[in-house]
Amino acid sequence: MNSAGGLLNVVDVEATCWDGPPPPGAVSEIIEIGLTVVDLDMGVRVEKHRLVVRPARSTVSAFCTGLTGLTPGEVEQGLEFAEACRELAARHGTGERPWASWGDYDRHQFTRQCAATATPYPFGHRHTNAKAVFTTAHGLRKRPGMAQALGLAQLPLEGRHHRGEDDAWNIAALILDLAGRGTWPDASASPADLS
Repeated sequence: MNSAGGLLNVVDVEATCWDGPPPPGAVSEIIEIGLTVVDLDMGVRVEKHRLVVRPARSTVSAFCTGLTGLTPGEVEQGLEFAEACRELAARHGTGERPWASWGDYDRHQFTRQCAATATPYPFGHRHTNAKAVFTTAHGLRKRPGMAQALGLAQLPLEGRHHRGEDDAWNIAALILDLAGRGTWPDASASPADLS
C-alpha cells in the first residue's frame, strides 16, 4: 500500500434504531450525515460538515436519542434524504472525490436508502473501508470499533461517540495516522482493493 494524495471525504452516518426489532412498518433510515474533508497531501482535516436528515418511514426512538443525542424534534427540522444527497454532491464533489468510512455500514445504508427512495447515489466508486485498512496495518485479527482503534493508535476521541460529525472527524484522524505511517492505500487503486 502506498500513501495517497489529494482530498478525501470521510463519511459517518447515524440512523434510526431501536432497542430490539423496529416497530411494524418502520425501517432504519439515515438521520445524520457527518463528513470531514481530509487533505492527504497536507496531512490535515480541512472541513467538518453535518447534515441532519428527516426520516420518512421511521421515528427517532428514546434508545436512538440516548445513543446519538439526536431528538425527534431535531430530525423533524432536517433535510429530506434526496436533498441531503444533492447537497453532499454539490458541496463536497462526492461523485468524483474518493471517500472512506469505518466499515461498510455507511456505504450499504446509502445504497439501500437510495434504492428505496429512487434517489441518485451521491458517491463515486472509490470507497475505502478504513476499518479494514486499520486492521491490516496494525496486524489485528479482529476489526476494532472506532473508539477502540483510537485507543490503539493513541489518539483522543474528540466530541461525542455515535454522533456522525464527531465520528467522521475521529475516523479522519485515524486515516491521517495511517497515511503518516504509509499504510493508507492510493486512491487510484481499483475499487476491489479499497473495500
